[in-house]
Amino acid sequence: MTPIELAEKLHARDVVLLAGRLLLSLIFVHEGLQLATHFEGAQKAMAALGVGTPLLIATIALQLGAGLSVALGILARLGAIGLGLFCLMTASLFHTNFASQNELLHFEKDLAIAGGMFILALSGPGRLAVDRVLSGLAKDTKIDPPIEQHLSVGETSLPV
Repeated sequence: MTPIELAEKLHARDVVLLAGRLLLSLIFVHEGLQLATHFEGAQKAMAALGVGTPLLIATIALQLGAGLSVALGILARLGAIGLGLFCLMTASLFHTNFASQNELLHFEKDLAIAGGMFILALSGPGRLAVDRVLSGLAKDTKIDPPIEQHLSVGETSLPV
């Protein structure tokens, strides 16, 4: 049995996608919970940055809603796009003082997370997702495109 056959049998791709989804979403769910449970302090801190209460509430809703969406695999592609765009906006609006090493690090972190979210949006959540379970009730419904084998080089890729 080749490594590719073994990985396909164990559904390693789906396990890795699940782990990636959980790791990517953790920061958003955690931060959304922190903002929600410490709302008054968050409100004061955001006001100092020029962010009003309606935008703070929208941020909490996005972080919790899209974060759980990605983690659970419920409309994960949409949640990943939303969080990816959120990271790009956060980087460009709040982390542009590159003279500060800390701000540069946050800028780069936000760009990296956005990249991961956009990759997730393209790849899909995999088979270990609530969407898959719900659609699986209607028999053999496929959410993700099949992986094609390139016979000449033995690589796998998603059809485009």
